[in-house]
Amino acid sequence: MVNTPKEVIDESLFKDDLYQAVNGNWLKDATIPDDHASTGGFMDLNDNIEKNLMNDFDNLPKDLSSFNEPFQEFAKLYQLAQNFDQRDTDGADPIKSFLNKIENLKDFSELNSQIKEWNLSGLPLPFNYSVDADMKNTQINALYAGTPGLFLPDRTYYENNNPAYDQLMPIFTNMVTSLLVLADYSGSEADEIIESAKKFDAAIAPNVKSAEESADYTKMYNPMDFTEFAKYSSSIDLTKFANDLFGKAPEQIIVTDPKYFEAINNIVNPDTFSDLKNWMLVKFLISTTGYLSEEFRQTGSTYSRALSGRKAASSQKKSAFYLASGVFGQTVGDYYAHKYFGPKAKADVEQMVRNMIKVYQQRLENNDWLGKATREKAVLKLSKLELHVGYPEKIDPIEYKYQVTPHGEGGTLFANVNQFIRITKEYRYAELGKPVDRTRWDMSANTVNAYYDPSKNMIVFPAAILQAPFYSLEQSASANYGGIGAVIAHEISHAFDNNGSQFDEFGNLNNWWTDEDRKSFDKLADKMIAEFDGIPFAGGKVNGKLTVSENIADAGGLSCANEAAKNEGDYDLKDFFINWARVWRMKATKEYMQLLLNIDVHAPHELRANVQVKNLDDFYTTFNVSSNDKMYLPEDKRVKIW
Repeated sequence: MVNTPKEVIDESLFKDDLYQAVNGNWLKDATIPDDHASTGGFMDLNDNIEKNLMNDFDNLPKDLSSFNEPFQEFAKLYQLAQNFDQRDTDGADPIKSFLNKIENLKDFSELNSQIKEWNLSGLPLPFNYSVDADMKNTQINALYAGTPGLFLPDRTYYENNNPAYDQLMPIFTNMVTSLLVLADYSGSEADEIIESAKKFDAAIAPNVKSAEESADYTKMYNPMDFTEFAKYSSSIDLTKFANDLFGKAPEQIIVTDPKYFEAINNIVNPDTFSDLKNWMLVKFLISTTGYLSEEFRQTGSTYSRALSGRKAASSQKKSAFYLASGVFGQTVGDYYAHKYFGPKAKADVEQMVRNMIKVYQQRLENNDWLGKATREKAVLKLSKLELHVGYPEKIDPIEYKYQVTPHGEGGTLFANVNQFIRITKEYRYAELGKPVDRTRWDMSANTVNAYYDPSKNMIVFPAAILQAPFYSLEQSASANYGGIGAVIAHEISHAFDNNGSQFDEFGNLNNWWTDEDRKSFDKLADKMIAEFDGIPFAGGKVNGKLTVSENIADAGGLSCANEAAKNEGDYDLKDFFINWARVWRMKATKEYMQLLLNIDVHAPHELRANVQVKNLDDFYTTFNVSSNDKMYLPEDKRVKIW
C-alpha cells in the first residue's frame, strides 16, 4: 500500500508495538478538535460525513417537493434549530409550563392520576416502561420495566470513595445550579433543588446495575407475572399506569433489574416525595438544554465536556445539524446512502460477507472443542444469519408522522421535539403484543459503525463505515480484509460470544449448548478475560469482564478475516495487519479514555490493535516476531476460541 506522508510507517517497531509502528507518526501530528474528545479512524470518517451533509443541506433548493415527505420536515426542523436569535429570545419560556407542572405536583395520588400524560409529555419517572421483542419469543413485542439513569456515568462512581465522584459531582452541581438560575429560580432555590435531587440520585445508585453487570445482557430477562410486579411499589400505581397506556396491563412484564424494583419502596415513598420531585425537575431541565437558548446550550454541556475532556461545545450550526438529524435519523441516512453509496461497493462487501460466512462455517464444522450436536446447532444458526448492507429498504414509518409546526404558529424547537417524543412513545407502546418489525434498523445509514442484533440473528453494516481505511476499491483485498473484513467477522462472532451464543437461530434466548460444551466455552472466555484484565491504561486498568464479549468478537473477527484474506489469490498479510492497526487509530483526551475504561464494553483502541494480533500465529511469521520481542506471547497464552 502507498502511505501518505502523514502515515509513514515505522517498520522497526512492528515486533514491539504494532499500533505505534502504524500510527506513531500520525499520533505526533494529530490534533483533537476543541469540540471533540477524540480524533482518528471512526471520528475522522464521521467528521467528513458531517461536513458533506451539512454542505448539502445548506444548498438545498427552496422547492423541496421532489424530496420525500420526511425529508421536507427534516429540512424545516433543521432551519428551526438554526434560528438561535429566536431561541435566545424565547429563553426558558418553552419549558416553563413543564417546570411548573413538576413544581405543583402535590403527592403520589396526583401523580398517579396523570401518570400517562406525564409520561407521554416526556417528563421523567423513577422507572420506565418500554416495548421490545420478547427475548424468548422474538417474533412478538413484550413489555419491559427499566431503571433510571444516574447523574454520574456508572454506579461504581458512587462506591469505595471513588475520587472521580469528588471530581465530577461538583461540576455537575454547579452546572445544574446555573441552569436553574437561567430558568428563573433564585440562587438559594437552585441550591436547595440540586442538593435534594442529589439525595434521591444517591438513593438510586446502590440498587442499579453497574456497566460490568449490564454487559451480561441475558440477565436482563426476568419475566414476572404483572400482578406480582405491581406489588413492588405502594406509592406509584404500576397497574393503573399500564392500564392507561395499553388499555389493559399485560399478564407478564420483563424486569431488567429486579434488585432495583425490590428496593423501590425504600427509594420512592411519601418521605422522599420532595426529593423525587426535585430529581425529576433536574432530569427534565438537563434534557431540554440543547433545544433552548445558546446560554442554556453552552451551560448544559459543561458536565459532559468535563467528563470527556472536550474543550468547547460544538458550534451552533453543528449542534443544529445533529439535533435535526437525530430526530430524522433514517431519513438523513436514506439521503446519504443514495447519494454517497454505490452499488459496486455494496456488491463487493456482500461478497466479502459470504466469504467470511464460509470461513466461519468451516471453522465450526472442524471445531475440536465442541460436541457434534452443538456444532450442528452453531452451523444452523450461522446459516440463518440475516445480512443488511448499506441502508434499509424503507424509512422507519414513525418519521412520516413527524410534522413540524412553524415558530409563528407556536412551534418552538422544544415544542416540536417534545411532540415528536409523544408520537414516538405512542407508536412504540402500540406495538405491545404485536409482531416485531424485523426489517427495522437500529442505526441510520450515515452512522460509522456496525452491529449484530441477537434477537434477530442479524448483522448490519451501514453505508457510512464502508469507506477507507475500513474499505476501499482502491485498497488491496488484504487491506480490506484487515479493515471491513475484520469488522464483518467481528459482528458474525457476536452470534457466538458469551452473550450472543445464548440466542438461537431465530434470535430467541435459548440454551442450545450441552453442559459440557458450555463449560469448555466458559473456560476459553475466562482466558480472554484474563488476557485483558488489569492491563494498565490511561491511569486506570482494563476490566476484562466488562470487555469480554467485544474481545471475543474481535478475536474471532480478526482470525476469520485473516483466513479469508489468505484465500484470496494475491494476499499480503503485512497489508492485512497494518490496516487492522490503522482502523483503530485514535488520539483522545485522558478524561475520555478514563470514562471509556469505566463504562465501555470495548477495550481501548490501542489494545484492540495490539493484543488481538498476538493470538494469531500468522502475525509472528509475517513480522518474524520471536520470544525476544515485546509483541511476543507464548503459545500456551494465546487465546483461540473461534
